[in-house]
Amino acid sequence: MSALRLLSLVALLWLLGGCVSQTVTTNSVPRIDTASVDVPEGQLLDVGISIFDPGIADYEEGEQTYPEVRKAEARFMPFLLAEAMQDSGAWGAVRVVPNPEQINDLVVTGKILHSDGEELELHIRASDSRGRLWLDKDYAAIASRYSYDMTTRNKYDPFQAVYNTIANDLLQQQEKLKLQDRENIRLVTELRFARSFSPEAFDGYLGKTRKGEYEVLRLPARDDPMLERVVAIRERDQMFIDTLQEYYRSFGAQMHEPYQEWRKQSYDEAVALQELQSESTRQLIAGAVAVVAGIAAATTGDSAATQVAGQVAVLGGGYLLKGGLEKRNEAQIHVQALEELGMSLEAEITPQVIELEDRTVMLHGNVEDQYAQWRELLADIYQAEMGTLPPAANKPATDTL
Repeated sequence: MSALRLLSLVALLWLLGGCVSQTVTTNSVPRIDTASVDVPEGQLLDVGISIFDPGIADYEEGEQTYPEVRKAEARFMPFLLAEAMQDSGAWGAVRVVPNPEQINDLVVTGKILHSDGEELELHIRASDSRGRLWLDKDYAAIASRYSYDMTTRNKYDPFQAVYNTIANDLLQQQEKLKLQDRENIRLVTELRFARSFSPEAFDGYLGKTRKGEYEVLRLPARDDPMLERVVAIRERDQMFIDTLQEYYRSFGAQMHEPYQEWRKQSYDEAVALQELQSESTRQLIAGAVAVVAGIAAATTGDSAATQVAGQVAVLGGGYLLKGGLEKRNEAQIHVQALEELGMSLEAEITPQVIELEDRTVMLHGNVEDQYAQWRELLADIYQAEMGTLPPAANKPATDTL
């Protein structure tokens, strides 16, 4: 190897060490679609969007995942999706619910696959009360750097495109329904809710198809007192869920500023971390190659110039190796900064107090437990009320509720 070729190789390796990766960005936010035809209010489907799975149980070692942040996001993101769906005006009540077991005309669940200030990836699944699958899909987007620029910030979330796209996809599925389908979904919802409180009384009204979907076999009498009690219980349940909406709304309002600031800093940290890790890797590889080539030239070179060039390459390669290790140490500082940011966000999120008709409930930490206690209370109320009813008479079933 000539001295000129060797020095050219070292120069090329130095140039490679200075390259910077690029990030693809997008500012495109699709508009919210609206229903193609007007639907009577009584035929609008109610939607329950369950608190997302934060996705912290199966992340890989080394990922920048912070449990305290993910748990907050799992409550915040369904609220953003609910707002997007409500903007279409094509649904009945769109509520954030503590868990997917809460019976609704349409139930939407989600899992956070990846989330930082730069990229968001969600898995969304939706099915109606009949058990028919509407959606089972991954959604991802990369935020633009301008999303966090104070001079260009707007009302949209940096990942608003994800929520609008999900809302539009769900509306597209709803558009395929016939009026009879809507009526059937709402009917199945009512009967499933009734059966959840009184399996013995309402078990014979629903069956399942070969596909495992619910179908209506028969209907209770319109003036069935047990059905009237269940309808009243469901109204109370919906009132409690509506109260929870105030919690989620307040939660989202308090979370917005610290969360946006965390994502802005997280975006900068994530991009810087990627660039540092890439630069570190390039420098380590370039340094190793330069050292090996330099040693070979210095020990086997056939001229003094080649040997001198080899010694220069060894020194240059050693410098690249040292620089690569320093870059990795600097990257670790960014990792620590991200952890501190995540902890600071957790400190901003405080328990919320909601006022019910007959009591004050403190919602701290696990809202799902609060809702489970509420459901137990409803079951007690139902059983107490049923105990006051006279023995049921054998009345013929009707074809409508």
